[in-house]
Amino acid sequence: MSPPSPTQRILAPDAVARYLAASVGPSAGVAGCGPLAGGGFAAVWWVELTDGRRVVLKVGPPPDVPLLRYERGMIAAEARYLRRVADRAPAVPVPPLLHHGSDPVLGDWLLTGLLPGRALPELTDAGTDVGPVRAELGAALAALHRVTGDRYGYDDAHRTSGPTWRSAFLAIVDDLLADAVDWQVPLPAPADRIRALVARHADVLDVVRRPALLHFDGWAGNVLAVTGPDGTPRLTGLVDGERHLYGDPLMDLVSPLLFRRAEDEPHDAVLRGYRAAAPLPLDAGARRRLGLYRLHLYLLMTVEMPSRGMTASAHPERAEQLARELADLES
Repeated sequence: MSPPSPTQRILAPDAVARYLAASVGPSAGVAGCGPLAGGGFAAVWWVELTDGRRVVLKVGPPPDVPLLRYERGMIAAEARYLRRVADRAPAVPVPPLLHHGSDPVLGDWLLTGLLPGRALPELTDAGTDVGPVRAELGAALAALHRVTGDRYGYDDAHRTSGPTWRSAFLAIVDDLLADAVDWQVPLPAPADRIRALVARHADVLDVVRRPALLHFDGWAGNVLAVTGPDGTPRLTGLVDGERHLYGDPLMDLVSPLLFRRAEDEPHDAVLRGYRAAAPLPLDAGARRRLGLYRLHLYLLMTVEMPSRGMTASAHPERAEQLARELADLES
């Protein structure tokens, strides 16, 4: 089976058995396994052990595969995230980390528990009202944001960080613009124009005085839920924390409303759930910050396409949304 993305390793049951043996010892037998869909960076498989346990194996890209700058060491980053959330925000439902491994041949991988539930797009397709789950997601994000880091940006020496949120955010955008050059990704505006526009609005970032823990990737596919006997779904998992960083809590309200605008939908379920647990101002400064964060997300989604084997013609909405945010910030 060919991988959907060049960054994803090709796994097979015998390879899965090797990762399991390296994680929990040679006595661990594999009763069944198979790939899980939804992600585009790592190879992710469900595994049932002979002792009845069900786990998830997540394997990082091969070492010779080119990555975006912020993607270096993301498997290790997710291991740190899972430990931090379990320790500091236990109410947020994340998979229990069973093992983080690194090996010259096997690469980097995680073994976690398998959370119950289905991703929100599956439930929506089945006709389930996922509003209650999205409200719980908002509350979970608010709990996550109470955790404070020791720097802004990413939490390791290999990726971008800074002493202030403004410096970290500007450097993160610079990295993506450099990635666009490396990968020859056409953007809807010259890199210098994008850089200057972000810098022009960067003063609004100085209001952020605490590096809050951000999941960053809370789109519907990373939110799991189960439906109770009364038909009401409940949140059971917020997964894929490999892209986490520390900064402005508002940044975490962009992915859950992908291709939409939080300030235009103040009564959205995610925002209601968040507001019930933490303050959520949407004043003029907050609106500009949200515009910057949407610009960043759509820039990332545009720049990453060739590294995922995608073409711009297949996903024109990414560049279109990026162009829209650029136009709004310019005006």
